[in-house]
Amino acid sequence: MPVTAATPASTQPVPGTADDPRQLFIRWQRHGDAAAREALLARFMPLARSLARRYGRSSEPFEDLLQVASLGLLKALDRYDADRGHPFPSFAVPTILGEMRRYFRDSGWAVHVPRGAQERALKVRDAQERLANECGRAPSVNQLAEYLEFDAEDVIDALQAIQAYETLSLDAPRPGADGDVVAYGDSVGKEDDRYELVELDATVTAVLGHIPPRERLILRMRFVDDLTQTEIAERVGISQMQVSRLLRRSLDQLRTLTHAS
Repeated sequence: MPVTAATPASTQPVPGTADDPRQLFIRWQRHGDAAAREALLARFMPLARSLARRYGRSSEPFEDLLQVASLGLLKALDRYDADRGHPFPSFAVPTILGEMRRYFRDSGWAVHVPRGAQERALKVRDAQERLANECGRAPSVNQLAEYLEFDAEDVIDALQAIQAYETLSLDAPRPGADGDVVAYGDSVGKEDDRYELVELDATVTAVLGHIPPRERLILRMRFVDDLTQTEIAERVGISQMQVSRLLRRSLDQLRTLTHAS
């Protein structure tokens, strides 16, 4: 798509002359003058470029954004009706922005997000930029909800959906602790099976206080020191049958206390 420089402000066209935008539209739409269409494209390309820059902080390359904005400009040039008397920019801006939103909606999401959530997310992101420019600071959820006439919950959902627009591969490089480069996935924590044991230990420790001291000692000998019931009986000075009965009673009591806690 050929793109030429915009007309400098110091050489604005004189209304009614050959380079007047209205005359260019007449030449293109009524007579199919391709040169007039190219002149209109060159004249309004700065408009498309400024709208593409609005999304310049996204992960998409600016050249891709500019191509999408240029496509929207071409559609606006072909659909605009000069006889209605409306200024072309007021018609072109919604057309270009609509094309860019479709691009982000259909091609820009790294993971699947429902269509409605995508559209709300893009509206919220646009509102964030407008309000930030007006207020000089990031808007709150309530300000966004009032501005867009959304529920606050919808704004929160949209802000979360925006996070799904750009994801980072686990194989992406990142600096390591020693200055070397490692994969991002290497820095992500993994599930530790022993966490469950820590939780169980905390629970058992809390309920053991309700068990008499001698029975706690027998439990420790059996399950920590791994002694047999006969060995425990010899150390404590009771019979093996008494050890068995005390263990059974203590375990039943522990189960009851654990479930109650």
